[in-house]
Amino acid sequence: MLIRDVRPWGGRRSDVELSGDRIEAIRPHDPAAQPAGEVVEGRGRLLLPSFSDVHVHLDSTRIGLPFRPHTGGPGVWTMMLNDRQNWRTAEVPLMERVAGTLERMIARGTTRVRSYAQVDVDCKLEKFDAVVAAKEKFAGQADVQIMTFPQAGILREKGTVDYLEASLKAGAQVIGGIDPCSLDRDPKGHLDVVFGLAEKYQVEVDIHLHEPGHLGVFSTDLVVERTRALGMQGKVTMSHAYELGSVSDSESRRIIDDFAELDIAMATVAPPSRGQLSLVALTEAGVRVGLGEDGQRDYWSPYGNCDMLDRTWQLAFTNNFRRDDLIEMSLAVATVGGASIMSHDVARLSGVADRPGLAVGDRADLLLVDGETPASAVMDRGTDRTVLHDGVVVADQLALVRR
Repeated sequence: MLIRDVRPWGGRRSDVELSGDRIEAIRPHDPAAQPAGEVVEGRGRLLLPSFSDVHVHLDSTRIGLPFRPHTGGPGVWTMMLNDRQNWRTAEVPLMERVAGTLERMIARGTTRVRSYAQVDVDCKLEKFDAVVAAKEKFAGQADVQIMTFPQAGILREKGTVDYLEASLKAGAQVIGGIDPCSLDRDPKGHLDVVFGLAEKYQVEVDIHLHEPGHLGVFSTDLVVERTRALGMQGKVTMSHAYELGSVSDSESRRIIDDFAELDIAMATVAPPSRGQLSLVALTEAGVRVGLGEDGQRDYWSPYGNCDMLDRTWQLAFTNNFRRDDLIEMSLAVATVGGASIMSHDVARLSGVADRPGLAVGDRADLLLVDGETPASAVMDRGTDRTVLHDGVVVADQLALVRR
């Protein structure tokens, strides 16, 4: 396959040759060339790595359903109960809406997904099974990692551990934890289960942390200690962690250094909080940082539209980035940054100026999108898009390509 007349990361007009699922050659664009084989017309569009959404709750989506007033209250437990009271009565069956949401994500340029799948005594494995079904349906269009996730806590409701273990036996690739202190009120017991099951089934860990200030730092330090003691470097992600940067500059620096040393990744959803760890400092330290959309217009929040280019704009906006290099760094986090969390074959970003993912030998998961520059593409969020996964066109003009 040849992708003709594109601008990799906004550079000079080029022709990009693919061999199987890899980039084989990048040459200056030759308007007179008459290539044999399949050709994708770039028409001068930008060529970027495709998006990686490494924090999405496919299991709670209401994408494609009628808009409904938000009924959730404050706090994780109250919001979880709101979801529990409503998810079964949605207008469309669960498997259909999960698959439809994943399809829409792919059509807009996301080909790597780490999705939470809630497991508890209420839904049992029903939500997990719906995410598995969507993963299997679109196996040729996207890579999907499934995280078994105790949204209601692990210790509050008897039987949760059994369902977590059942989902791991059924193929979950990541085990989640959530607010070890404030939700279960037993951080040792909570993390004993999470890391114990991770070790038993040889899966990665992703800790969903909403805890504020010093409490959040305390829980994070417990995760750091276990990561070091169990030799789980490169196998742990902290998600959200809204206020790890709110205690002091010295504490923030220490946490970032710990993450870099132990290869603990960070997944952000671009929240409005000002207490976050610095995205620039994390990237410059070599911490794996990825972006996700979180809920998709669900019972937790009316936000989310399956478009990671929109969420990249939000990441730049909430970080008050105005310089082009910082906006482009946000784009790198949303694409290759997340890919490096899902696969350690992908190198972590090495600083603000790093623009990887489009070199010879790189995987051909690619996005063509209209825009003058990468920064302008984030600002304008155009819809002239072509999406490739493993060197195959899987979507064009915001619709999946049927083969």
